Amino acid sequence: MHIAIDARVINSGTGTYVYKLLEHLQDIDQENTYSVLVRSKDRDYWKPRKSNFSVVEAEFDNYSFAEQFGYKKFLDSLNPDLVHFCMPQQPIFYRGLHVTTMHDMTLLNTYNSDKNWLVFHIKQFIGRFVWKYIAKTNAFIITISQNTKREYQEFCQIPDSRIPVIYEAGEVLKGKLEPYPVPYKKFILYVGQQPDYKNLRRLAAAHQALLDKHPDLGLVFAGRMNDDTKINKIFYEKRGYKNIHFTGFVSDTERDWLFTKAKAYVFPSLMEGFGLPPLEAMAYGTPVVSSNASCMPEILGDAAEYFDPLDVGDMAQAIDRVLTDSTHRQSMIKKGHQQVKKYSWRRMAEQTHAIYMKALRQSRDEVR
Repeated sequence: MHIAIDARVINSGTGTYVYKLLEHLQDIDQENTYSVLVRSKDRDYWKPRKSNFSVVEAEFDNYSFAEQFGYKKFLDSLNPDLVHFCMPQQPIFYRGLHVTTMHDMTLLNTYNSDKNWLVFHIKQFIGRFVWKYIAKTNAFIITISQNTKREYQEFCQIPDSRIPVIYEAGEVLKGKLEPYPVPYKKFILYVGQQPDYKNLRRLAAAHQALLDKHPDLGLVFAGRMNDDTKINKIFYEKRGYKNIHFTGFVSDTERDWLFTKAKAYVFPSLMEGFGLPPLEAMAYGTPVVSSNASCMPEILGDAAEYFDPLDVGDMAQAIDRVLTDSTHRQSMIKKGHQQVKKYSWRRMAEQTHAIYMKALRQSRDEVR
């Protein structure tokens, strides 16, 4: 069988999911043939180790006319037995057998102030139509948490039998980590992009409140200086916020070194599909202080210190408990290591492969 994996997002915020899936699929399946579809800029971002995997360029923008018509024609000519769309964006008139991964519902439930208002809402309008339509055309919609499954079912009423939950995982990097020159001996950390729903301005306000008790405490934002990050940086500077550092782009080895040195990893997000960075922090033995919203209690269990993400004072108090209570801190580190063991990228790939095989079997049975 020929399976195509739409990996056009492999070098984006959800790229870890795609990358790990491909790495483990190579060890799981040596029988079927795989075409990994990527943008031209990512042609060499991921390289296959097995001969039954090949990289194919698919230069089509998300939520575009080219995606709806050109990408459909491209897939028709490729003629795979199954396509896995690793994100919900896809040509809605494609009639080949396909499955889709739905990571979260943030596109429909948020507005990012760094985006063009009209363009964002047009994309949101298209997304709403596409996401409802694909519930009917896909053999399966894979979700990465029970929270995302519930939200998507409320949106489109897809039955349980066609919407499996397959969790992601957090793990440490193999090899040596690379130090990053942090300007503070003691700091809390956030890693990732900074759209509005990540709730980082409240985190910064909580950090400023903590400076009265912890005057040497830094707040480190690690990640690319995208427009949303630049806007936040200007916001803090105008208000005279102190001890906040933006790393800009850092390598994976530098990012994970920061995990190992942070006094706490803080995740104030208002909504998530899974929440990968907190698990990665736990894997390195870093205590996690997290929002109690969305999927976070589901994914992090009792291994995190939770707060109300809309309450700056509650957030500051939760961070302070982790910084000052050494017994509680050690308990959290131990629980974090145990929580991480509940998840596995290998198991994620095995379960995803099982969905491929189930979809193919069902398709063959329908033909008979």
